Amino acid sequence: MKFYKSLYIHSRFFAYISGVAALFLISYWFQIFYNLAWVAILIVVVFGLFDLFLLFKTKKGILSKRTLPDNFSNSDENQVAIFLENNYAMPVFLSIVDELPIQFQKRDFEYTTTLKASESETFQYHIIPFERGEYFFGNINVYASTSLKIFAKKYQFDNEKKVAVYPSYIQMKKYEFLAMSNRLTEFGLKKIRRIGHTMEFEKIKNYVAGDDVRTINWKATAKRAALMINQYQDEKSQPIYSIIDTSRAMKMPFEKLKLLDYAINATLAFSNIALLKNDKVGMMTFAEKVDNVVAASNKKTNLSILNEVLYNVNTKFNDADFGFLNGMIKRKINQRSLLILYTNFEHISALKRQLPYLKSIAKKHLLVTVFFENTALDALIKERAEDVQGIYHKTIAEKFSYEKRLIVKELEKSGVHSILTKPNLLSVNVINKYLEFKSKGLI
Repeated sequence: MKFYKSLYIHSRFFAYISGVAALFLISYWFQIFYNLAWVAILIVVVFGLFDLFLLFKTKKGILSKRTLPDNFSNSDENQVAIFLENNYAMPVFLSIVDELPIQFQKRDFEYTTTLKASESETFQYHIIPFERGEYFFGNINVYASTSLKIFAKKYQFDNEKKVAVYPSYIQMKKYEFLAMSNRLTEFGLKKIRRIGHTMEFEKIKNYVAGDDVRTINWKATAKRAALMINQYQDEKSQPIYSIIDTSRAMKMPFEKLKLLDYAINATLAFSNIALLKNDKVGMMTFAEKVDNVVAASNKKTNLSILNEVLYNVNTKFNDADFGFLNGMIKRKINQRSLLILYTNFEHISALKRQLPYLKSIAKKHLLVTVFFENTALDALIKERAEDVQGIYHKTIAEKFSYEKRLIVKELEKSGVHSILTKPNLLSVNVINKYLEFKSKGLI
């Protein structure tokens, strides 16, 4: 039974049969081809039996194994490696079909290669998940054939494995490196100081006995003809909360990833930077109620806690209750804190309904409201209108784009800081805003 399950007919076999059929057809007019057709059938049968013998005489002719990371990073390229080993005493042609998780909806995966006798190979491919959660890999199917390519033997390796897709830890590491090396300006943003300093420059003053000689400002000393030093003030550890709106406003997709997951990825990247600055980081999510509350802490283990909580964020995308959020913040966050609120307002009326609650929060805390540009509208605005309908669509798009800018002004008037950003620039814009606040001494 195993023999029949592993036996497959190679596509070239049908080419051989077509050739034989052609000989029989030609023999209708030329009798000599009739005998040639029977000879061809005999050759195919003999070589077919020989092909079967070569393929099945070795029980474990092919070995294969899949290597996966412990976790996948959401919205990033994740590497998968497949090892192949040829134990035949001859070269073989291999076709590999990996059973990918159902979330990818990819049914045309195939990799082909040729291995010499006793040769091994490891090939790699990359996949990009766009949803958090558990992904299940199935079996590895390897179809081996000889140079005759009449039959193929199927090898199936039971290599099923579950991999969890976490918020983008690759992005987190990338922005950590950029911030540490002062390279956030690669994104065309204003220059923000490098992280890692525990002291902030305050002023230049005269040297007095007991001052640290390492802080001498030699330029000022030469100008004044007297010892001058730089005076610094210690950075204080401040509580910082990322507040993520999980309502239907965050369901909109951008490049296959929901706005909610952009906010989750940004929260992880930003929290890592804040911890490096020795600030206390926490988070909460809300829609019709507040849940997933993590108290602010500057312990390094808090990043792992945040990562697990962000991984498990689930939502039904119901309406957001900003009034309930305001009340919860009053009860849970007593110390003045930096609050990064990830939400989305598509028009000014949506903001005005929630503005009283935002103003109430901003009275006690440093509130930054983060919302998103509609990039689809931006593309529509740039297009040239060819007809009346095109002009109509362009006008509507410009109106909505204007309302986004109006929302920014309305928030500024109300004492609420804001970030209007493209989804793909969310993390770097939030990190830069935070570092800007630190450099200005606002937190």
